[in-house]
Amino acid sequence: MAHLKGHKRGSVAYRPRKRARSMNARITSWPPVEAPGPLGFAGYKAGMTSVQMVDDSSSPSKGLEVSTAATVIEIPPLTVYGLRAYAPGTGGKRVLCDVVTSEEKILKRIGFTKRPDGTKEIEAKLDTLVDITLLVFTDPSSTGTGSKKPVRMELAVGGKSVKEKYDYCKSVLGKQLKVGDVFKDGEYVDAIAVTTGKGLQGAVKRLGVAMQRRKSTGKRRHVGTLGPWHPAKVMYTAPMAGQMGFHTRTEYNKRILKIGSKPEEVIPKGGFPRYGILRNDYILIKGSIAGPAKRLIKLRKSMRKHDVALKTPEIKSISLRSRQG
Repeated sequence: MAHLKGHKRGSVAYRPRKRARSMNARITSWPPVEAPGPLGFAGYKAGMTSVQMVDDSSSPSKGLEVSTAATVIEIPPLTVYGLRAYAPGTGGKRVLCDVVTSEEKILKRIGFTKRPDGTKEIEAKLDTLVDITLLVFTDPSSTGTGSKKPVRMELAVGGKSVKEKYDYCKSVLGKQLKVGDVFKDGEYVDAIAVTTGKGLQGAVKRLGVAMQRRKSTGKRRHVGTLGPWHPAKVMYTAPMAGQMGFHTRTEYNKRILKIGSKPEEVIPKGGFPRYGILRNDYILIKGSIAGPAKRLIKLRKSMRKHDVALKTPEIKSISLRSRQG
């Protein structure tokens, strides 16, 4: 029998628990930022390491050297191939038009045969526009993922007005952005990614229900009840077997420990398992990040306010011991 004070197994906060549509996770909300510039970036998860750093929090270990886990993300440059204008629409905003760079090398890389150019339309309706965003792509061919196909995405831009956003987008059209232009050491970011897929799993592993006793109905790893007599149906909230993992998840307020351009500072002996070595800039984030190695990770400026003052972490050393077994 279940414990009378036991909590309900299985959170209803994440419904439906089904596979994500794509590993290129969507970002639907962006924080309001007045400084012109992109509000996010993207990279590829390489693995994890341990960092010796001085604790600058308000905990009892403040000022002492502590060890913490950190995630290494390889960040190749983002190429700006266009911008997108939004006009007022029914119940929100709608896409008005796009402006794509005229550089043939970039167009060929992303497979564009036509070049949309809505510059005149944007400048004619600039006063009525509600937003301007950047169209960028990341090139995984220079990373350890083994993939060659560019991943296109849309990034929001900060600015006090639409004109300021438009001027910034025009200034970076056809150029490359680096992670150091967007984030800095000690800053808090949100990590959006698709979690590690585990396929079809039972209720015990998937939702944490208690195992049945030895003499139960021929099996132990199942839920004791599927619900009451009435209503005479099985509710969708009943813990049952199903898809586990490969869900789009957002982690808030992940602290950036370091942004570096020398990969040898974090590459362990023998390289990262199932990834290899780094060839681009990297970002070191405190704690774990969703997804396995090679997974696309999107970083966004923090949506939630935090009272902690921005401090540059004092890192003493980064572990380079072999992870090969």
